[in-house]
Amino acid sequence: MAVYKDEKSRLDTASIKTTTLFSFVVFALFLLAVLWGLAHFFIDTYYEKARTQEVIGTANVLETEFRQNPEGFSQFAIQTAGTSGIYIRLDTPDETFVYDGIAAVEETPTITDDIKSIQAKLQAAGPGSVTDVKRGTTQFDSRLLYASHISRGGDDNTLCIIAPLHPDPTTFRILRNMLFYISFIFLIVSTVLAYMLSRRITLPIENLTKSATELSQGNYNAHFDGSAFTETKELAKALNKASYEMEKTDFYQREIIANVSHDLKTPLTMIRSYAEKIMDISGDDPDKRNSDLNVIISETERLNRLVGDMLSVSNLQSNNLEMHMEVFDIVEAARDVYESFNVLSSSRGFEIEFHPCRSCYVYGDRTRIMQVMTNFADNAVKYSGDDKFIDIKLTRSGKKVAFHCIDHGVGIPSDEISHVWDKYYRTSANHERAIEGTGLGLAIVKGILNLHNAKFGVDSSEGKGSDFWFELDTVRKPSKKENKDNNGKES
Repeated sequence: MAVYKDEKSRLDTASIKTTTLFSFVVFALFLLAVLWGLAHFFIDTYYEKARTQEVIGTANVLETEFRQNPEGFSQFAIQTAGTSGIYIRLDTPDETFVYDGIAAVEETPTITDDIKSIQAKLQAAGPGSVTDVKRGTTQFDSRLLYASHISRGGDDNTLCIIAPLHPDPTTFRILRNMLFYISFIFLIVSTVLAYMLSRRITLPIENLTKSATELSQGNYNAHFDGSAFTETKELAKALNKASYEMEKTDFYQREIIANVSHDLKTPLTMIRSYAEKIMDISGDDPDKRNSDLNVIISETERLNRLVGDMLSVSNLQSNNLEMHMEVFDIVEAARDVYESFNVLSSSRGFEIEFHPCRSCYVYGDRTRIMQVMTNFADNAVKYSGDDKFIDIKLTRSGKKVAFHCIDHGVGIPSDEISHVWDKYYRTSANHERAIEGTGLGLAIVKGILNLHNAKFGVDSSEGKGSDFWFELDTVRKPSKKENKDNNGKES
């Protein structure tokens, strides 16, 4: 028991839950690594470019303000310098104005040197503007220098701007600390969300597995729940249907075992009894011996039919049923079936009528189609009502011909009609006569008609009787030469 607990508590690295959780955590770590990598390797370049574009944009605004609103320029420049954290210097032919958002109003030696440097470059470049970057001993000492000519009223004025390319060390440290806390919170939240999501994904699968285990142990009442996902819902729906089909098949198999056991036991008992009777009593009396031998032959044929039905079902399931396709007159085939059953009219009081259409030909296996007709007629005999009336008829409509076998017996309950073609099925309606058979006949019929691509069905009302039918496409009547060729091939 201890070993079992250890195995259950051990982390299953191949499970969907573990794989999903691990994948999401790895993905979160990857995002954090990308974020830190960008912050470490690319933030400086990005900040420098963004800062340069911002300074140039600010310079353009200042130039426009200087030209259009010279009286309010000083106030505007002071606000801009303070807001943007830049050093602004305007040189006119008469005076120099300084608007500093970095340090004191007095120029420092560094600022003075920077102004001289950028002005010299502007002088060499001529009209327009120039920019330059000064690198200090640390990244926080790097500066962007900007200078441009501003013409107004015939005067040549010079605008110079100095802007730090990086925030000060305190701000930079605060940003890094904030990034660290954000990363920590992001990792915790992503881990929790990954765990919750992995649970949400795997819970319906675990429930399906649990129900499947119960089903494998023979609990057909196990219910499959697919929860909220479309895929698991569809899987649960399919498994619930499979569970129902397995339960139904298991029930039918128990029924067929009971039916076959009974159907085999009865003829075997009869054969043994009549064989012993011949041996002990009627062996010297030819009439009695022949009568007893006929019973043995009849019961042997009954056994042969049971085995034949089982073999046919097996061949249909394995797609090994041998078919001999030909063009034949279906009306003639139906007439042969009718005549074989018409013997019952006198021997057992049945009234069987045959209503054929004009001759028409179909392409198929004549023997198998007659097997279908015989099965329909045999069922009509078994389940016919007290009037013992059976109507066999053929109807033709366009290029279709339909075979109908109609009885006025007990019929089929409406909730069971869809199952009459299933293996081992027997209707639950009550019958006065004991019904022989394995429940395989209509399953064989279904397989044969499917091989012929035929439409088929049953129209039935409980207590009023049933109409079993199938429909085939008609073909043209073969010529004598074609018949001769076919006969030659068959031989």
